[in-house]
Amino acid sequence: MLLTKTLRSSTFRVALICILVFGAVVIALFSYVYSSTASYVFDRSDRAIDGDRAMLMAAYDHGGRDALVAAIDKLTADARFGDGVFLLTDPAFAVLAGNLASWPPTLAAGNAGRGDFRAPEWKPEAAHWPLLRAAFATLPDGSHLLVGKDISDLDQFARKIDLAFALIVALIFVLAAVAGIAVTRRTVGRIESINATSRAIMQSGLGERVPLFGTQDEWDQLAENLNSMLDRIEILMGEVKQATDNVAHDLRTPLTRMRGRLERASIGRREARSDQSLITDTMADLDDVLRMFSSLTRISQIETTSRTAAFRQVDLVEIAEAVVELFDAAAENNDVELKAVGARPVLVTGDRDLLFDAVANLVDNAIKHGRGAGQVTVELNRGDAGAVISVSDDGPGIPADEHQHVFRRFYRLERSRRTPGNGLGLSLVSAVARLHEARIKLLDNAPGLKVELQFPSG
Repeated sequence: MLLTKTLRSSTFRVALICILVFGAVVIALFSYVYSSTASYVFDRSDRAIDGDRAMLMAAYDHGGRDALVAAIDKLTADARFGDGVFLLTDPAFAVLAGNLASWPPTLAAGNAGRGDFRAPEWKPEAAHWPLLRAAFATLPDGSHLLVGKDISDLDQFARKIDLAFALIVALIFVLAAVAGIAVTRRTVGRIESINATSRAIMQSGLGERVPLFGTQDEWDQLAENLNSMLDRIEILMGEVKQATDNVAHDLRTPLTRMRGRLERASIGRREARSDQSLITDTMADLDDVLRMFSSLTRISQIETTSRTAAFRQVDLVEIAEAVVELFDAAAENNDVELKAVGARPVLVTGDRDLLFDAVANLVDNAIKHGRGAGQVTVELNRGDAGAVISVSDDGPGIPADEHQHVFRRFYRLERSRRTPGNGLGLSLVSAVARLHEARIKLLDNAPGLKVELQFPSG
């Protein structure tokens, strides 16, 4: 089945195209090498033939046909011209002199020309009929002169080139086909493992993960990224479930109270004072519910949309002072000393309203959950890494193993459930920090908690 998918895959088709292109390039390269070599050999042979013919034509011009016959006889007897081919015939192509038995039938009679031919009688002891190349011409008296050379070396070279060319092309195509199938099979196998995991996830849930092969190649990197994405989705789904459960839990109490009041009012007598109290308490519970949904909506808007249109350069010191002024009365009611420290200016690029909300939530949490008659400090400074704003208190703090949980929506420490709130404050701070690419850190203030927002430089 995997082989069938391999042969049908687009990767295999692309591999075949690459093989064909590569084969065409190799064929073109070998053709060029052969053509260049043959052209070089032919040029050398033609120059040698032209030299011999010029020498014979000089003898003819000097002494006529008889001198030409003598010159041809001398050349055929000279061992230095053992690879030379010479032939002189009369106008009727009867042989007058030379080392060929007859005029080659493949060479058309004419005034002049060049051509290749084979002459079995020239070297009968040779294993293969030699390939000869010749130039021929008709002399003024009607005789025909042929001067040539043995180019069997080129013929043998061509046969070897043809054989090597055929073997190399066959080898290239075989190796390319094997490599293409192997690579495609591996690719299809890795894709099939991802598909199998996807089907398993659709059938049984997010517990499955794409297997890793330990090769650290791009497929393992893809599998790691997919697994990280699945981990993130599983965490988000868990957070959604947790948020749904918490919403249901937090809504149950005020809704139950409202229903109880309305039920008692429906069966009781109408009294202006008790009705007014009922309406006031019910509106207070409804306000809590509306604040919860408003916070959820605000967090979702921050997380799902890019609110960078309102980004501009703002001074964190100015924001901190405004927050301290806003919570000054609440701090005084709890006998808490609230102050902002830091030299102006500490500039960052961001949304002033969102940064104000984030700092306000941190200060509100510090006042509510810090030590009574304690101290809350908003500190600002700028280092090499960027601007930093921190809110610290001297209360009981947060256990280290709870640090990663407190940013989840509706998450509240057990001791905090007796105080007003809905567990969305730090979730809002976390969303604002991510929008501004800031790091949020929870530190031990010894005693108390220190929440630090570190903004990137620039």
